[in-house]
Amino acid sequence: MGTPQTALPITNQYGFYEIRMESIGGLGANLSGKILGELGALYLGYNSSNFASYGSEKKGTPVKSFIRWCDPTQEIRMNSPVEKPHLLGLFHERLAGKVPVMAGVDKDSIVVVNTELGVDEMRDRLKMHAGTLVCVDALNIAIEAKTRINMVMLGAMAKASGFIPLETLKQVVIDTIGDRYPKALPGNLEGLERGYAETQSKFFEDDGKYPYQEYTEVKREWGYDNAPIGGVNPHFGSMISNDLTATREGFIPVFKKEACINCGMCDTTCPDMVYQFVMGEYKGKPSMVNLGPDYHHCKGCLRCVEACPTDALTVGIEREHEDTILKVHVRNKDLIVDKMDFEDAGVSGWVDSESIYNKI
Repeated sequence: MGTPQTALPITNQYGFYEIRMESIGGLGANLSGKILGELGALYLGYNSSNFASYGSEKKGTPVKSFIRWCDPTQEIRMNSPVEKPHLLGLFHERLAGKVPVMAGVDKDSIVVVNTELGVDEMRDRLKMHAGTLVCVDALNIAIEAKTRINMVMLGAMAKASGFIPLETLKQVVIDTIGDRYPKALPGNLEGLERGYAETQSKFFEDDGKYPYQEYTEVKREWGYDNAPIGGVNPHFGSMISNDLTATREGFIPVFKKEACINCGMCDTTCPDMVYQFVMGEYKGKPSMVNLGPDYHHCKGCLRCVEACPTDALTVGIEREHEDTILKVHVRNKDLIVDKMDFEDAGVSGWVDSESIYNKI
């Protein structure tokens, strides 16, 4: 290992500079942690470690990624969660209130949030105790640059840190994922640059407005001692208790019932039982009739838009429909549960399909 280009600006009692990322599966926090791990070890000359924490149903569920850096003369023998981060990346603002994302944040912490809100309003939403708050509209930048939210967040976190060089971070992205996804590289680099440049920040003193939040491990309803036999989910869909709203990257399929010919192509191509067909009448004859999508379980992959032969399904910007889609959508009768985890998570996420680029 080489000598660090820059000394770590702050460390804890163990000699570590610690980073935590709070996210939802699909936004790329796990990959971001790997990139920052390699950045520290191979490019900045620190000793470095990273790992992520998430459940078996990764997409749409909470994800945490942890990174530790220290002087190359010191070994890292800890593999525990980062409880008091020096740098915290919050990939989805509405996780606040669902899970304790602000735990361990104090006056020495820097918090970078994906949001279109200003720093004062965001502080109140997060109930942030103290520290530096940095806001970046990563979703909008990602849509415009045709990249992932995680690239924008990495750029913003590098800027917020005060010592992570943008050019070095760009080189890591080129070296690690540029060869595998060359077509996505220009957008990824633009996302890094714009994330670095388009932030607003403010330091908040410990003014007593909000209390300090201690770090605690989040417990879920199902665990090793009460999960179904064999760990098998007996329900029809693997995401029965989760709202997948947060796994979308700002796009949704907009359904126009008057243009639908009830061909079923959307249901055939959909990976998540989103479309609801019931017995009805079409052109005066008994038929299975499409009631429309259940947006709770829609990942936003837009495969249905590509499959639709009549433009009954078109691409929509979710922010433009956010106030209406959950009021007009049709709940899947086989997947309805009394409580939907992360139901108010709101717009954002990443999709597995590249179909959005064929339509936008």
